[in-house]
Amino acid sequence: MSETALRDLNTVPSSDRKTESSSKGSFTKPYVGSAIENVDVSLVSTKINGNDAMNAAVEIVNSEFEYVESENLIDVEDVDSSIKTLLVGLDSKDWVLICEALNNVRRLSIFHKESVLNMLGDVIPLVVKSLKNPRSTVCKTAIMTSADIFNAYNDHIIDSLDPLLTQLLLKSSQDKRFVCEAAERALVAMTTWVSPVLLLPKLQLYLKNRSPRIRAKASMCFCRSVPRLGVEGIKTYGIDKLIQIAASQLSDQLPESREAARILLLELQTVFKKSHDLTPTELTPTTVSEDPEIDSWEHFCHSKLSPLSAQAVLRVTNIALEGLVIGS
Repeated sequence: MSETALRDLNTVPSSDRKTESSSKGSFTKPYVGSAIENVDVSLVSTKINGNDAMNAAVEIVNSEFEYVESENLIDVEDVDSSIKTLLVGLDSKDWVLICEALNNVRRLSIFHKESVLNMLGDVIPLVVKSLKNPRSTVCKTAIMTSADIFNAYNDHIIDSLDPLLTQLLLKSSQDKRFVCEAAERALVAMTTWVSPVLLLPKLQLYLKNRSPRIRAKASMCFCRSVPRLGVEGIKTYGIDKLIQIAASQLSDQLPESREAARILLLELQTVFKKSHDLTPTELTPTTVSEDPEIDSWEHFCHSKLSPLSAQAVLRVTNIALEGLVIGS
């Protein structure tokens, strides 16, 4: 992980440090759908004199502040022109131009993804720059852009992922709700479209972050990624390694971390039992143990964890098993 990413992680946004309201402003623009945020009209005009100025302000607000979902985006009019102006727009000091460029990244990623593939190394750092922008409109648009990048480019972004992941974890941990929710959706897109084999080692670094909120969001991502490995993939990655990670999160400060750990442990228990409940045709001298206890989940937990951690893991998994028995 880069030094910049680590430095960003160590500064968690404070709820008191707000430069732009997420839901209120001195001017409420006409509402179009559910994806438009209220914007301070001072961003458009310091004074409004007459109906013409008001109409102009409203027109700009309506055209620039609607957050369009991915499925509703339309193709760019001129691919070559959009690509040529993309980096300049992303690096602009005009926040409206930045948002336009971010939306063009989204459109190109959806409709012409090959055209941006070779530019990702330049595009992603500028998206990260927009994620750090104190203006909520720019920040949320960059978050939505990140989700579309994950969807379009999958593992191609892995070399540039660290700073992007850092910012998304930070944004998903802050108090500004509409930014937080967008960041959480982007993290879901990341765990859906990026290979878990490549993603899990990166997420693991954040599980020990000093911010409990960061740890909680990383735990949830980790929990979502592991099942995508599949049974054989989990065995290859190492159930012993994964159970140690999950056990360490069981005692974490926030309930989100503990719940993610519980879900992960149940997944690992299921995989463990599947790998040990072999059919007769699958049995070999190396898979048969003279002592059935050695092949038990309880023995496995005690052999891989400290006594206290093993007890905590068994308590969680046994309660879940008892619930299933009672429910049946």
